[in-house]
Amino acid sequence: MCRFLAFIGESILLDDVMSGQTHSLVSQSMAAREAKTDVNADGCGLGWYGERASPGIYRSILPAWSDPNLLGLLGQIRSRLFMAHVRSATSGGVSYTNCHPFAHGNLLFMHNGMVSNYRKLRARVEALIDEDLYENIHGTTDSEAMFHMALSRGLPADPRAAIIRTLSEVVAITSACDRPERVRFAAALSDGEALWGFRWASDNHPPTLYYRQVERGTVLASEPFDEETDAWSAVAPNTAVRIAPDGAVEQMPIDPGGGVQA
Repeated sequence: MCRFLAFIGESILLDDVMSGQTHSLVSQSMAAREAKTDVNADGCGLGWYGERASPGIYRSILPAWSDPNLLGLLGQIRSRLFMAHVRSATSGGVSYTNCHPFAHGNLLFMHNGMVSNYRKLRARVEALIDEDLYENIHGTTDSEAMFHMALSRGLPADPRAAIIRTLSEVVAITSACDRPERVRFAAALSDGEALWGFRWASDNHPPTLYYRQVERGTVLASEPFDEETDAWSAVAPNTAVRIAPDGAVEQMPIDPGGGVQA
């Protein structure tokens, strides 16, 4: 599975939390510790907020460790809120359009997980995306499809409710198969103001997700980037977290089986 990292806080160089640690995200692209696949070499990407409401995007099919453009950007870009992703493909080939993060307006989204046997289910999933949003899909991944499903279900107004509804409908599709398929979902989302994280799975094996305070902000990541394991808090399964610019963390349950509770 993929690995990702997001930061919110004061404006910093991306390099400060991306490549200077003992187990940085760039290092995780070569040797992840808490993923089923050690190597995440099927592309990489950055998304960051700067002078405009809409985020900047950089994506590449090169592995993070061997992309000189990525490494150059990390040492030059400053941002108060950014995301980075290294990919291990579970659906969709190695292509620029399948690399994360994905953007729509002022929103950024990236995902670690899978809908198993997605090639067989793709048409049924994509049929649930609003027609005016469907034309914005350029790749073939379950990640991009679920992002657009969530957009179709009110993601900008209520991220938690939109993700719950999306997962519920995807699970309904997978459960109708002769052999129920698995859905595993860890994701990061931002509107340029706050940072959201989600951790859930249909088979009780959700991808890992952590957060911790750093010197000038808060990091949300697939796995710790240093040896200070006590400083990291694991996001509980079936949980969404909302991280404010001041570092305040709000935790909320997500239960696609039961729907959104009033």
